[in-house]
This record gives sequence, structure tokens and C-alpha cells, in this order.
Amino acid sequence: MIVAQPFFGQHGEVQFLPKSFFILLAVFMSGCATRAAKDTDPNFKTYTLHAEQSWQMNLPEGKRFDASGLLLTKSGELLTESDRGAGVYRIKFLDKSNAVDVNQIPDCFTAQQLAPYAKEKFGRYDVEGLAQDEQGRIYLCEEANRWILRWDEAKKTVERLNIDWSSVSNYFSNDRNASFEGIAIHGQTLYVANERKKGRLITVDLNTLKVTGDFVARATHSIWSDTHYSDLSWFDGALYALLREDHVVLKIDPTTHKVMAEYDFNKMENAPDVLYLNKLPVGVMEGLAVDKDYFWLCTDNNGHARKKFPNDIRPTLFRCPRPDR
Repeated sequence: MIVAQPFFGQHGEVQFLPKSFFILLAVFMSGCATRAAKDTDPNFKTYTLHAEQSWQMNLPEGKRFDASGLLLTKSGELLTESDRGAGVYRIKFLDKSNAVDVNQIPDCFTAQQLAPYAKEKFGRYDVEGLAQDEQGRIYLCEEANRWILRWDEAKKTVERLNIDWSSVSNYFSNDRNASFEGIAIHGQTLYVANERKKGRLITVDLNTLKVTGDFVARATHSIWSDTHYSDLSWFDGALYALLREDHVVLKIDPTTHKVMAEYDFNKMENAPDVLYLNKLPVGVMEGLAVDKDYFWLCTDNNGHARKKFPNDIRPTLFRCPRPDR
């Protein structure tokens, strides 16, 4: 039976929440349960991620660096990017150190390579996702203009992919800071994460550059009416999606689009040594890479410092052993 519940008001007086509040809450939670059952695989499992080790990412040239994506290359390098300009950076691990250096690849997505698109560019390059294809070419998704850019190391050139987004444009927002947040590649399929006005995972055929479909995969316990994706990664037959609002990583079946597993990192992100002075309620995790042994995550802390270290605005890189192995 649902009854009114007491709580303390601003001045300590006892007040009561109306019965209607709890009825609406019960309906909402019931809807969440139904949605979770519909969107999950029959063998769905949940896990918690713990950081085996973490590093502060040294600021290139001492400048603010908002790490907005991660990529493990076929050669085993760990790459990242900043949403404050085009470019790709190698992460260099230092001996006996809790920090890593972040070094820009000098001939990758340079101003000269991007010059053909300069007249059409709105503002700075707001790059948000990293991927690599079977030929070793590197891809960026750019949020402000909703572009997919491809760098060919052999040719030292950048190409903007001419993709017709009209079939999924009804999901797009007019906000230029609310579009492509992550990409991943498997074979000739490009996965693109659209943030809002409706969160959507879009598939593109890299041979034809045609949109071939779209779908949504949700966290099982979410207070949000929509799903906003922060990064994507592909590994061993599955698509992984980072959801910073829900503080989870989803493992998604690319055929059925059902969630096979959910990995919660909320406790790790809010640990005393990690917690950032973030003014938003959605968390700061924005980079994801997955391999057979680890989940790698990194923060886009928007220049904010950690609560325990108020003068340190460096992003954090995490290495989390896979709890499903």
C-alpha cells in the first residue's frame, strides 16, 4: 500500500510527500523494469569495474587537455584526442610513475591536411571519437559540423567522408555540442554514437558510405528519459558503449542490439582520489577502449580539478581488469 511519507522541511518541520508522488514513482520504476527486460539479452550479466591502476595525463605543452576518446590500435598503441582541436595523441607510459605523457602525432590531422574543409568549418574542431579500420587508417568524429574524418598514414592525407545523414536526421539536435560522441569500426561497418536530441547508435557501410540502420541500447537502471552515449569501442564480436550519465559501459550484441552485459564504474569515478569538481550531474568519463584483459577509460573533466587536488586539472586514465574473464 502506498502512503504519504514524512520528510523534514527547510526549517526542520515535518512535511509529507503526497501519495501521487509515490504512485508516479512506482509507475516510472515499473516502466524501467519493463524497458530493461526488453532491451537485455537472456544471458545478461552485471559487473563492477575497479581500477587496477590510474594515471594523470600530463598536459601537452602545459595546455588544458580534455581527453574525449580512446583507441587501442592494432599495433598495441593507446591513442587519445582532445575536444579542443583536431589531432591525435600517443599515450606514453613512464617508468615508476603515476602519470603518462600525451604526445601529438605530428603528421596526423594537421591544419594543412584539413585546409580543404576550412571554409565550411564551424568554430574549432570538436573531436569526440577515435577508430581504426583494417587498413590502419584513423577516423575521428567531429561534433560541431557532424563530420567523419579519415587520416591515411601512407598518403599523409585527410578525407571527409561524404555520408548522407538524412535518414537519421530526425534524431539530430540543433545544438552543435550535441551530436557525434563516439565511433567504432568492425570490418566495413562504422558505428556512430549520436548524443541528442535523441541518443542513437547509427550504422554506416564504409564501402557505400550509406546509413544502413540505427538503434538504441539502454542502461538497465537509468533515471534519464533518453540515452546519451559518450564513446564506443569494438572488441571480439561486440560493440561497447560508454554512458557517462548512467556511469556504465554496455556490451551490445551487434545483431540483436540487445545488451549482453553492463559494467558499472560509478564507485570508481567517485573515489576520493578521483572525484572531480564537476558542475554537471552526468559524470566526466568520456574515453573507452576494450581488449581481452582490460577496460581502459579516461576523463574529459573540462578543465576542472579533482576535489582532493584543487590545483591539478589533468585528466585521469584508468586501467580496469575485465571482471568477466
